Amino acid sequence: MQPSAPGYPVRVRGDLDPGLSRWMWLVKWILAIPHVIVLIFLYIAYFVVTIVAFFAILFTGKFPRALFDFNVGVKRWAWRVRFYGYTVLGTDRYPPFGLQPDPNYPADLEVDYPEQLNRWLVLIKWWLLAIPHYLILAALLGGGRYQMTLLPILIIVAAIGLLFTGRYPRGLYDFVLGINRWAIRVYAYASLMTDAYPPFRLDQGPNEPEQGLRNDSELS
Repeated sequence: MQPSAPGYPVRVRGDLDPGLSRWMWLVKWILAIPHVIVLIFLYIAYFVVTIVAFFAILFTGKFPRALFDFNVGVKRWAWRVRFYGYTVLGTDRYPPFGLQPDPNYPADLEVDYPEQLNRWLVLIKWWLLAIPHYLILAALLGGGRYQMTLLPILIIVAAIGLLFTGRYPRGLYDFVLGINRWAIRVYAYASLMTDAYPPFRLDQGPNEPEQGLRNDSELS
């Protein structure tokens, strides 16, 4: 397994909208329905592409670039919808319909293309090696029918805070972003997009650690 460092190849950005509505979170799940419908079909394609990539990596050590870019685009689209809606509530700006990066939207995602991947690691990383992360994410994200776990509780607290104060507590927001970032890294690893093992680290805040450090140095 390749070591993970602050420069992890999966980069997640989420800039908090300073002017969030007190009540709009009540209807965002309805407004997001068109995106959810499209994403259902996109994720079917994502699954098929990942299977094709599995065999391509196994025999050639490469994730075909066009297929890789498609899967990154699907993950980017889904992240924007989650950021807008049900796992962050970080903006009131409606997500764009598209797979391409958009630096003007407050949420974005990038994954570095790996020129070469381990042909044999593809056999075990998506299930065996990722099991410790799956267990942690199950506790953080939930998924059971009647399960109330950490992230849903944090989103409820954020929604109540918005309703009564018009503010999203910054510490809470940073923590929510950290959980989402951890999940996205793990799912990218399990989707065969990188051999770099996801760090057991809650990198909080709107930007990746190295990006935040760079911004701080530019300000000083």
